[in-house]
Parts: sequence; structure tokens; C-alpha cells
Amino acid sequence: MEHHLSLILISIVALGVFSQWVAWSLRIPAIVLFLVSGVLAGPVFGVINPTHDIGEVLSPMVGLAVAVILFEGGLSLRLHEFKEAASGVKRLVSVGAALSWLLYTLAAYYIGNLSMAVSLLFGAILIVTGPTVIIPMLRQAGLNRRTASYLKWEGIINDPIGALLAVLVFQYFVFAGADASTGSQVFVDLGWAILISFALGGGVAFALGWAFNHIWVPEYLKAPLTFAFVLVIYGLASEIFAEAGLLAVTVMGMVMGNLSIAGMAELRRFKEYITILLVSTVFIVLTADLDPNVLLHLDWHAAALVFAVLFVVRPAAVLLSTAFTDMNWRDRTLVAWIAPRGIVAAAVAGVFGPRMIEAGYGGAEQLLPLIFAIVFSTVILHGFSIGWLSRWLRLSAEPNGVLIVGASPWSTELARALTNELNVQVLLVDSSWHRLRTARLAGVRVLYGEVLSDQIQQSLELNEIACLLAATSNDAYNALVCSHFVTSLEHDRVFQLPMYAADEDNDSKIVARPLRGRPAFHDNAQYEELWRKHFQNWQFYKTRITESYTREDFRRDCPPDAIIIATLFADSTVLFNSAGGTARPEEGDTVIYYAPKKSATERRKVRAERAEAASERVAAAAVEGEGADEAAKPRELEQPPADDSQTTN
Repeated sequence: MEHHLSLILISIVALGVFSQWVAWSLRIPAIVLFLVSGVLAGPVFGVINPTHDIGEVLSPMVGLAVAVILFEGGLSLRLHEFKEAASGVKRLVSVGAALSWLLYTLAAYYIGNLSMAVSLLFGAILIVTGPTVIIPMLRQAGLNRRTASYLKWEGIINDPIGALLAVLVFQYFVFAGADASTGSQVFVDLGWAILISFALGGGVAFALGWAFNHIWVPEYLKAPLTFAFVLVIYGLASEIFAEAGLLAVTVMGMVMGNLSIAGMAELRRFKEYITILLVSTVFIVLTADLDPNVLLHLDWHAAALVFAVLFVVRPAAVLLSTAFTDMNWRDRTLVAWIAPRGIVAAAVAGVFGPRMIEAGYGGAEQLLPLIFAIVFSTVILHGFSIGWLSRWLRLSAEPNGVLIVGASPWSTELARALTNELNVQVLLVDSSWHRLRTARLAGVRVLYGEVLSDQIQQSLELNEIACLLAATSNDAYNALVCSHFVTSLEHDRVFQLPMYAADEDNDSKIVARPLRGRPAFHDNAQYEELWRKHFQNWQFYKTRITESYTREDFRRDCPPDAIIIATLFADSTVLFNSAGGTARPEEGDTVIYYAPKKSATERRKVRAERAEAASERVAAAAVEGEGADEAAKPRELEQPPADDSQTTN
């Protein structure tokens, strides 16, 4: 039995993580693969049966996992995001939640043909939009930060509120029955639950923050101690009032996420890894545990109810609750459609559905299959539509920009060439306003301040950044910047100017390799060398690879001492060239390189050679009888920056 259980747990974890990986590779919502994998492993092939294999431990395992997931979600809620979207978020989690409960209840009663008790419970459960589904969707959709904050705040705050409301409705009808005197007690219990949650969650968060900052806890114990306290707070609050633990850990995460705590970056990274693992496994467990027989309880009333929830009730609740706010129509349209349900909704329905059946309420046998039908429908429809809908509404942040840290004459000229000659969105950051002046006058976007400060972190839109270049004169600082941004931009898109190769012989004088970004451009492209070449009047050039001017042609014509800087791909994204790497641009890509300024004679010679080569290709194409017209078209292959003059500080 023990060996069998080990295999089951290994299978669940492996399925969840591999589903994440495959979803990332195929660029599809991971939640869709979770559902497919769970259904195939459970109801279809019967490999996994969590209720039978895991037994009574299953329910508390899911509860603890949801608690950790909600804590990590609260940890990601930053007050500056709330201020940006405050008006809309306040409406969504207050008026929107109340209006949603009312409309979902009415739809369940009149369309779904459920009893009023089950309808009220159904409406309370559907308030939950689920951060376990929203956050992976946002990660893949690439929404701008303002729009993403609406969905993120709504999902994380409404998750415990909806669960608490479902508990109160359940207790009212199951334990109180027809006793009308308990009506006011529901609101009293809700008030106590919120008070307990804020006192426990907020109090422990402040205590941990104080202990961490006063070095009462060593670095290696900060993440494990926080993890332990999340579980303790969840258990303690839930013992005082059922499901209050979810709200308590959410509050704890929100408070800790907005405190200035030493080592918070490592804590966030640890929690993110844990959450990815838990989200993957819990969704596999819940879908594998689905009994196909429950779907037999659904009829045409259920289908009509699911349709009304997706296409009528949710849009109406959002559009009405956010009227006369600062949300624009694009944000309201997207939020009105996107509302996937996930772990908490399924878990609450799985716990309360059977007990409502035992209490004899009409339609209770349909509660669980209805919730699962809505989970499947919203995950699939919203997961596959959020990407194209956000692009159609122009709410997506296309990751095609470049972040350059450190303004020098060379990096300023690079930013100017990328911005003005190639229309690449460049953001140049420096803590010296004097060094930024030339770039600002040249039309380059600049950001004044320390890039690692909290204020700058809050203003950066990393969803728009394709790659980063740390280009200051301090190698250690460049490495620090790269190590900070590597978790957000991926290691292959974080670059720094290379260090001198001579220093590699003495490990005590260089930053450790795992802490550095990728060395950019060329082994001899150090800060001082680029500065020297700048004042030797080197220039940035661009060459587009076409059918008539191939990659081999470019390599033949490119000066031998030129430095390949970056490739602008056909989809308008930019990636810097790494030292030691060989750029392999394809047709339609543009190569940016740095080379000595060409004289007028050299430029005429290059044009003549290219014209001769083009004529030969035209002749060959004419002989073969194909492609002659296209090959004869004149092409502009090389365009140095219009202004060859250099401005120095």
C-alpha cells in the first residue's frame, strides 16, 4: 500500500509539472493541460483515484495547498498596483461581489431550477474567481500591469471572501434550518471571521517582518519559518471559524508583501516555486477525482445556467458595478469576460454538496457537477481567449522593448540608434540626470533613479521588456542588476558588458559566474573598449537579411573587426548578441552591428559590389525562368544612422 501511494504521489507531481512545461512550450494556458491530464489519468484511464488512493488525508492536503497558494497570491499584491486601479478594484470586491452573488443566485433559482438554499450557496461559490487560475493566465497573456491588477486583486481578495460566504450560507441552512433568529447571527459571524483573520494574519506578518529585519532569524530559515507560520495561521484561524484561515493567510501575504523586509526577493522566489508545484498537483488531484457519474445529473436547465453565468451574469455584474469609475471601456470589457474558476470553487462545492444532499435540499445533487462544468468551461474559454482578446483590445504589453542600465556616450548612442533608426522601444535608466540629458534630447525614453530602488521597481513595466543590458562601468553592479532581473526576464535575455578576460585567471577578482548576466556582444566589448571606439568615431549600422541579400552575403561584407550588437527579428522583437555566440539571422531579420565609420569611397565600393551581385542573381533567375521580377527590385541593404555626429557630456 505504501509503495502504491508513493507511485500515485509521484505520478501526480510529475503530471502537474510536465503539464506546465508542455504548456509553456506550446504557448497555451497551463490550466487547460492540468484539466486534460487529470481527466485522462482519473476518470478515463483510472490510473489515479485520489479519494480511494489517498483517503481522508486528501481534503486537508488540498486545504493546506490552497492556503499556501493564497498566501503567495497576497504576497504579490502591491499597494502601488492597488492605487493605480483603486476605484475599479474597490467596486469589483465590494459592489461587484454583492451584485454577483445576487445575480448568480437568481440565475440558479429561475434558470437552473435549484432550490433557494442551493441557489444561494451556488452564488456564493461563484464569487470566487480563483488566483490559482488567474495568475498563470496573466503570466502567459502578457497584459499591461494596470489591466492585470484588476483581475489579480479581484481573484485574490474574492477567493477567501467567497469561501467564507459559502460557509456562512451552508451553516445557516444546514445547522440553523428554518430558525429565523439566526439570520442576524450570519452577519455577526462574518464580522468575527474578518476580525480574526486580520488580527492573526496582519499581526504575524508584522512580527515576522520585525524579526527578519532585526536579524532574529538567519537567512536560510526565513522562507521555511514563513512557510510554517502560513500553515499555523491557517489551522488556527480555521479552528476558530471555518474557512477563516483562507482570509487570514491572504492578509498575512498582503502585509508581508508591502513591508520592507530584508531578503524578501528570496522569499518571493521560494514561494513562487512552491506555488507552481502546488497549483500543478492540486489541479491534477481535483480533476482526477471527478466522478463521471455526477455529470449524469445535468440537464438542459444546467446547460442554460452555465450559458447564463458565462455570457450574461458575469458581464452584467462587472459592467454595472464598475460604472462611473476610472476604468476605461477596454478594461471593463476584458474583466467582464475573464472570470475562470479553480481550486477553491471546486473544493468548496465538493465539501458542501454532499452535505446539502443529506439535508434534503432540492437540486443539491447538481451543485458539484454544475461547479465543475463552470470550471471546465471558464478555464477553456477564458484561457484560450484572453490572449487574442487582450491584443484586440490593445491591452497586452508586447515584450519587444529594451532596458539599458547605465548612460554613457556609447550606450546613449546605442539607445538613440535603436529608437530613431529601428523604432525599438528603449528605456535608458541611470541615477545621474546629467548623463541622461543627451539621450533625452535625442528622443530616447529615460528613467532617472536607481534601477534597484522600490520606486523604480514600481514604475517599470517589465511585461514590455524583451531583454536587458547592464552597461555601467562597474562590473559588480552590472552583475547585481542582472541577478535581480533574471527571475523576471529569463537568463537568456539578461546581458551585461563582459569583464576583461585577463581577470578570469584570478577568481578572487571577478564576480562568480552564476551571479552574472550573459556577456554581451564580444569578448573585447568591455566598457572602456566601447568608450574608446565611440571616440574613434565608430558607428552603428543595420543590415536587413533578404532573399537577395543572404546571411552569407552579410558575413562577407561585414568588416572583420565589427561587433555584432543585436538582431531585430521579423516580429519586431530584439535580442542582444552574446559574446562567443554566432548571430544566425533569418530572412526578414535585421542585424545591428558596430563598426568603424566608412568613408564615402568605401560606401560606393560596397554599393557597386552589391549591385553587381544583384545583377548576377537577376540574370540567373531570368535564365531559370523564375523570380526575375522580384530579384530585380532595388533594396536598401545598409542604412547607417542619419546623424553621424556624436554628442558627449
